[in-house]
Amino acid sequence: MIRFDDVTKVYRTDGHRRTILERVSFTLKPGVSYGILGINGAGKSTTMRLIGGVEAPTKGEIHRGLRVSWPLGFAGGFHPQMTGRDNVIFVARIYGEDPRRVLDFVEDFAELGSYLDVPIRTYSSGMGARLAFGMSMAIPFDCYLIDEVTSVGDARFQKRCNEVFSSRRKHADVIMVSHSMEVIREWCQQGIVLLNGRAIVYEDVNDAIELYRRLNA
Repeated sequence: MIRFDDVTKVYRTDGHRRTILERVSFTLKPGVSYGILGINGAGKSTTMRLIGGVEAPTKGEIHRGLRVSWPLGFAGGFHPQMTGRDNVIFVARIYGEDPRRVLDFVEDFAELGSYLDVPIRTYSSGMGARLAFGMSMAIPFDCYLIDEVTSVGDARFQKRCNEVFSSRRKHADVIMVSHSMEVIREWCQQGIVLLNGRAIVYEDVNDAIELYRRLNA
């Protein structure tokens, strides 16, 4: 279960105040996959980062009763001065996983070769995404977050990503952001529509998609 209790998220830049979520409360149930919908700028990616703990709410609390991944392909949580190898070991220990097992998996999956032993700051965005995706697959999560990233790299690597992730999905939920309503409908049973700082949860994802299409008409 993931529960938002009276959550507000505000950004302040250059004297301007932008409210993304305002006193939002809702519960995401285990065993259900959700699609997060909204027009551009509604706060979809911000909400995803809040769910994953990448960002903290300005006010309110977020309770997680299950193990939630960071957004797939998101490399922003790595320490740029540390090597890929040291980052993998560090993250594995945070999650209480065997560092050797996780490192072996990531080393084989990400196919970074000697780059695993150089600082993350030298990585291209694609290399960082490969490392982050490999880490996400190496650690078993109850819920995976997908923010428009379902595969990285060339066609062969994408095939490997899809195969491994399909295996993980058999035992885990998904919370995703996508501009493709076909993908949302295929992967998700319920939907969350973000609108003017509110979050409206629909038990039928088709109802969420219908509202989203009306908002974009």
